[in-house]
Parts: sequence; C-alpha cells; structure tokens
Amino acid sequence: MIRINSTILILTGAIILDLVIGDPWQKYHPIMLIGGLIKKVEGFLYPETKNTGIQKLNGAILVIIVVSVSYYASYYLIRVGGLIDQWLGYLISLLIFTHCLAIKSLIRAGEEVEKSLAVSDLKEARNSVNKIVARDCSQISKPEVIRATLESMAENTSDGILAPVFFFLIGGVPLAMAYKAVNTIDSMVGYKNPKYINFGWAGARFDDLWNFIPARLTALSFIFSSLILGLDYRSSFKMILRDASKHPSPNAGYPESAIAGALGVRFGGTNYYHGQKSFRAYLGDPVKEFETSDINKLKNMIYVSLLIFVISATLISLI
Repeated sequence: MIRINSTILILTGAIILDLVIGDPWQKYHPIMLIGGLIKKVEGFLYPETKNTGIQKLNGAILVIIVVSVSYYASYYLIRVGGLIDQWLGYLISLLIFTHCLAIKSLIRAGEEVEKSLAVSDLKEARNSVNKIVARDCSQISKPEVIRATLESMAENTSDGILAPVFFFLIGGVPLAMAYKAVNTIDSMVGYKNPKYINFGWAGARFDDLWNFIPARLTALSFIFSSLILGLDYRSSFKMILRDASKHPSPNAGYPESAIAGALGVRFGGTNYYHGQKSFRAYLGDPVKEFETSDINKLKNMIYVSLLIFVISATLISLI
C-alpha cells in the first residue's frame, strides 16, 4: 500500500481538491456508481417472501457484495495504475478519495441557508434545509430552520468528512470506499418501513458499527475546535456525557450533543416526517436562542476539526 508520507500527501491534496471543485462529475461520481450497484443487486436479491429470516439474509448478502466490490474495484484500479507508473497510482488514489469527501457540499448547504436567513427569506431557507434533512421543513419557523441545519451539519461532519478520513488513514482509499459503500447502503435501504425493515436491517446495523469510532472522534474534535475558537468546550464535553446516548442513533448523538453544548443551544424536539409528528429527545441546554450566526460558527468548527485530524495524522506519521 501507499507509504505514510504519500498518505498524508493524498489526504491533503484530496481535501484541497474537494474544497476547490466539490463534486463536478455527478454522473460518474463513485458514490453514484455505488448507488447504481445497490439498486441492481437489490433487484436480484429482494425476496418476494415475507419470511423475516430470508429477508435479513438477502439484505446481508447485498451488504457483502456491494462493500466487497467497492473495496476491490478501487484497490485493483489503484494497483494497476501503480504498476504502470507510481505517480499514476497516486493520482488515481487522489481522485477516488476526493470523491469520498463532502466538505464543500456540506459547507455550501449550510451557507445557502445562512444567506437566505440573512435577507429574511424564510421560504428559501426552508427549501435549502429540505435538501439536507429527511424531515418536512416546509412550515417550520426560523429557529427550527437553524436547528435542522445545525443538526444535519453536525451529523454529516462525521459521515461525510471525518469518517472517510479516518478509514483512509487506517486502510487507504479502498477502506474509505468500503465505508462510503456502507454509508450509501444505509441511506438507500436502511429504513424502518415495511419494505426495508428486514431487508435493510444488516445495512443499518453495519453502518452503526462502522460509524461507532468516527462519531466519537468527531465529537472529541468538536470539543477541541470549540476550545480553539473560544466557544463553550466545557459544556460541549458535558453534553456528550449527559445527552449523546439519548439520540435514537447510537452514533449521531455524539457530534450533535457536542455542537449543542459548544453553541449553548438545545437540539431535538418535534419533527414531522411525511406528515407524521415525531418527538426526539433533547440534546443540550437552551442557554440562548438559535441565531443565524450559529451556522457560521459550526462551519468554522468543521474546518478546525478537519485540520485537527490532518495535523494529528501528520504527527503520527512523523513519530
């Protein structure tokens, strides 16, 4: 595999490339290709029977196939490129890993909401936040728009940025791609509805397992970033210990409670999904009201957290 110095070079290059260009090639984006593979495999494996065991087994087979193809396709693509020329292998690694990151798209999503709220265009702010959350935001108030934005950005910092970096650092581009496959499977079939409650069970559990460490590292990086940025790092740490486990997800509560504490706001409460009212446990204390500037504060925390990851990886490589 790639030497550690090359790993840091590819990591830094991919971050810069993602920040500059984002995701310009949507049609051939690796995650889009993984999504297409999931649909095809699901078409073959989704059982007609209502037998719970068979549905879960076939869902597990889907996970094995998609994750294995994602891992080995990237592995052999990089390997073949490296056999032709070492730098070609590095270039392929750089391009693939860049598409595992969602830094620019996540930041841009927050900025779109922030810009709309800055000119008091609540309707457009609702439309923007609807693009990044599953809940219905068509009628929510300004504070609720900000809450939805912050909650989504906090969770996706782990899923879309720091988790791919974590798996890249311990297993290279192929492991980062395997993680993105797990993440995509969960987003496509990991629903608790009649169709996927059993078939998507393995995908959802696998996603929980793979995100266990990254979610907690993300929360830890948020504590340090809040310290560096002069936010309430003590409350950030306190809310993780007190509230993270209240979240219905075994992982999402960690970055969310860290942000809630750092900003002095309270996440959770009433959401609507397809017209159905749903209450989620509160995370954090309402020290202050939600403010548009909170989105910018979180954006800065994301940048600092990413920098912490890169610096830590570089120091470890030097040691």
